[in-house]
Amino acid sequence: MAIVGHVSVNSTSDDCQTEDSEENESQPLLSYTKQNKECCPARWKLAYLMFLGFYMVYALRVNLSVAMVAMVNRTISDSTANVSIDVCPEHTDGQFNSTDNKETPKVQVYNWTPRTQGIILGAFFYGYIITQIPGGYLADRFGGKLLLGLGVIVTSVLTLLTPLAAELGVPYLVILRALEGFGEGVTYPAMFAMWAKWAPPLECSKLLTFSSSGGTFGTFTALPLAGLICQYCGWPYVFYIFGSASCVWCLLWFLLVSSSPETDPRISRAEREHILTSLGSKGNTVNIVHIPVISILTSLPLWAINIAHFSSSWSFYTLLTSMPLYLNDVLRFNIKENGFLSAVPYIGSWLCCILSGYIADLLRSKKIFSTARTRKLFTFIGMFIPAIFFIAVAFIGCDYKTSVLFLTLATTFGGASSAGVHINHLDIAPRYAGVTFGITNSFASIPGTAAPLLVGFLTSQDVLAGWRNIFFISAAVNVFGMLFYIVFGKGTVQDWAKEDSTALLEEEYCPCNN
Repeated sequence: MAIVGHVSVNSTSDDCQTEDSEENESQPLLSYTKQNKECCPARWKLAYLMFLGFYMVYALRVNLSVAMVAMVNRTISDSTANVSIDVCPEHTDGQFNSTDNKETPKVQVYNWTPRTQGIILGAFFYGYIITQIPGGYLADRFGGKLLLGLGVIVTSVLTLLTPLAAELGVPYLVILRALEGFGEGVTYPAMFAMWAKWAPPLECSKLLTFSSSGGTFGTFTALPLAGLICQYCGWPYVFYIFGSASCVWCLLWFLLVSSSPETDPRISRAEREHILTSLGSKGNTVNIVHIPVISILTSLPLWAINIAHFSSSWSFYTLLTSMPLYLNDVLRFNIKENGFLSAVPYIGSWLCCILSGYIADLLRSKKIFSTARTRKLFTFIGMFIPAIFFIAVAFIGCDYKTSVLFLTLATTFGGASSAGVHINHLDIAPRYAGVTFGITNSFASIPGTAAPLLVGFLTSQDVLAGWRNIFFISAAVNVFGMLFYIVFGKGTVQDWAKEDSTALLEEEYCPCNN
């Protein structure tokens, strides 16, 4: 077994064992296997394809948020629910509210109340929660390639059936969306399990944040595309187009991807040796049978991730599922403007996500910050600053320009947490990355169901006042989760996550996880 780092066992074991104190936490080492210089390494080819995969995953997830505006007969649903919607004036400067001479296609619309819309938008997460932990276990046990591909193909086929389900009735649409969530629930745990075997320690932030940022980029492009499709083709084509494109990606995924460097026929020998040597036994996640369930469930560092993940997801899912409704019902934008403005915040989040990954690895590789301090820094940026902007939006009211600006800034800074708490699983438990992420993402999926229901409930009588309370709640939840993580979060491999806690050579863990 290769020894990672040019240091002796005695010189590193003391540093690695002092994970109870952030001040004593040893720094990342740069002297392990020097990486090979290749034009396009296999791990980056995987990252690019995974980026496109999560682009599709989020395109399939958010398309209903914009299509919902076109699917609902706004006049009837608003009057029957006795909602005070005309609280903000129509736009008079013409900057945003330009008209289009092309008539919107005649398609079926439905008389769904705000509460019904909230149930439909949240239905995706009923299934999404169920498959997180089983998906993580199966990915750690058998590899992530098959699981991720199957998750996307199931969701793609069901997306193609969405217009039929809507025509059949609300119960059918709710069930279909829950089944879509059931399919997508395995994708993120599968991604973590794959990168636990593919990502060299000091590249894990870059590779993981880049590949997962495809979801943010997918949100950015899917929302305006959905608005344009609704405007010119009709809302059913939103589901036909995105569903078909995702099926094409699945074909490429199954043809080009391998679950690990050992099984990839296209990877160079030098890159394979670099990855395996740098990971050491931390990459040994194949054929895991025993999972220390009690130790995992009682791990305070994992609970710190859990709480912070839940908190950041609360505001994220509130905006992801309901921002088009806010822009329509409060700020009075039409469907084409709605799709574009709903997407604007996510381009900033995408760029912030990628930049944060590079800076995080730089801080660790230059020994400026330990892993724990790096994760807490980016968690603070990604949760506290958005909370400030949420509070500001709550007081703005009908100033639609400033509202859009502040929501854009809140979502942009939120991307920083992708290099913080969201990848901390690989620091504290690389062997069980799929399982631990499945646990925390199950908990973090609860807001996906609860947030749209809360939006529907709070806005059912007074839209503007309801949204003000929603922004206050999002800010408070963000701050609580951030503080909990800063106090209890860790950056070292936990004893229960080590291959052999009594005999393992400690220096194999120090370079990535201290």
